[in-house]
Amino acid sequence: MADSLIDGLAALRRLLREAPPLQSGLTQLHITLPVRHDHTILPWLASQQIWPQFYWQQRDARDEIMALGACQTFGSMAQATRFQRHYPQAVICGLNAFDAASGQLFLPRLLWHRTRQGISLTLNILASQQNAPGADTLAFLESLHHGQPLRKFNAHIRAETQLPERPDWTSLIQRATEAIGRGEMAKVVLARASDILCEDAPLPTALLEASRRVNAGCYHFLMAFDAHSAFLGSSPECLWRREGRALYTEALAGTVAAGVNDEEARRFGDWLLQDEKNRRENHLVVEDICQRLQGEADAIRVAAPEILRLRNVQHLRCAIEAILHQPDDLICQRRLQPTAAVAGLPRDTARAFIKRYEPFEREWYAGSCGWFSAERAEFCVSLRSASVCDNRVRLYAGAGIVAGSQPDQEWQEIDNKVDGLRSLFFGDAV
Repeated sequence: MADSLIDGLAALRRLLREAPPLQSGLTQLHITLPVRHDHTILPWLASQQIWPQFYWQQRDARDEIMALGACQTFGSMAQATRFQRHYPQAVICGLNAFDAASGQLFLPRLLWHRTRQGISLTLNILASQQNAPGADTLAFLESLHHGQPLRKFNAHIRAETQLPERPDWTSLIQRATEAIGRGEMAKVVLARASDILCEDAPLPTALLEASRRVNAGCYHFLMAFDAHSAFLGSSPECLWRREGRALYTEALAGTVAAGVNDEEARRFGDWLLQDEKNRRENHLVVEDICQRLQGEADAIRVAAPEILRLRNVQHLRCAIEAILHQPDDLICQRRLQPTAAVAGLPRDTARAFIKRYEPFEREWYAGSCGWFSAERAEFCVSLRSASVCDNRVRLYAGAGIVAGSQPDQEWQEIDNKVDGLRSLFFGDAV
């Protein structure tokens, strides 16, 4: 992978030197690279000293994206989509916060994109009449170098705390179920943060690569903001995927343990398909998504519930397909984020409850991460995720609270979910 990428970068440098004077607006130089399935782009990305750094892999491994450096940054999906409409050839990557009005998205200087058809390498150059960045772009390319092998993830833990701690969690769940019993809400999704203090600053890219090896069937994503802070995760849930006007989304709600073997997994999965509390939780999400798509999409189809089996947990999943009236990703984000699977119902009431009683700010957790272009887009829900700041790591996971939810069971559900990343710190899965 590194050799073909270095060859591609050399070809981009030649194209840039031979290119005519840059015109105002967006110029793109493209190279096609040979496909190698025995390597990953992450070690090369981790070796560079340019930010932001972005990595995203589709959960079926059909798409893989690496983006480095920013020609233009956007503080919201609305800003990013306005830019993309002006430059329809652009591919924009990044994060949307749980507060969907905020985001950190960008037009990358360098975009590496692997699909089933091959690998493309794109150099974006954004120029204005006052700014001719040809020399700067050449310096950017020449600053990129061969990657070094990614060291195995290893962390020495100094301390770990939970927010909220167990007694406060019990009180929080009781408060939520009382509000549900009074008819104020049908569901609220409450999260817990696990704060890990390490002896040394862990390398976010190494943590993500360790997660990729063990957490199959997930989206894997990383946004490194600078040399000290990053947000990453391995999420099971698609928020939306769009090809033209064809939309795919899903209701992922209802959880049980994965089991220690195939036989136990099947038994637990059969129970999950029949359990009234979990089916009700999933049905609430399905109804909410279908209602929110009304007026923006036709031919809405909902598949029967199925089991999604992951390493630590199993979920109920209902696939939802529709035809959008127009291929607009801002509409997709506004209609779908946050879904009832990460906030609750009614959405505004649940979000107000979360804001008032959850003892931390979610920030990027339970928002979305992905990319979009004029033709295609795909964003996952940023679950099973972690924020890294120097030697501090915060792991996030949540549980859907409905009538009949029990604090101990919901705490265990979060333990199962967060262990997808937490186990990597304690050597259980590396």
